[in-house]
Amino acid sequence: MTDGTPGHAIPIAPDDAFSAVSNGRRRQVLLALDQTDASLTASRLATEIAAAENGITPSQVTSEQRSRVYVSLIQSHLEVLDELGVAAYDARAKSIASTDATQPIAEHIRRLETACFAPGNSSNSEGDDGAE
Repeated sequence: MTDGTPGHAIPIAPDDAFSAVSNGRRRQVLLALDQTDASLTASRLATEIAAAENGITPSQVTSEQRSRVYVSLIQSHLEVLDELGVAAYDARAKSIASTDATQPIAEHIRRLETACFAPGNSSNSEGDDGAE
């Protein structure tokens, strides 16, 4: 459901939007793109994503951690984002840039992450008290 605000409209089909955000690494790419006006290299994204996934700073990322993320970005995620129209991937330069869909979809990702995040709450919504 939209709130009628043009800034929140995502200029792609709903199924494409869901496909774009169905993977954590793709969500991280979209959020990173939304924070810059320039294109980002796959190498830089791999380092940032590996750091986030391992709970460390980018300077602490090992080459193995970075390589694992880099390969998945190059072989899958960046091309998917390009095909869906939420980012523009240049395979030759191994870089990705924003499209008109990047900012609104990144905003929806942030809103959903904020709505779902509950610090210190490890219980699920069904209850864990063992009562039936």
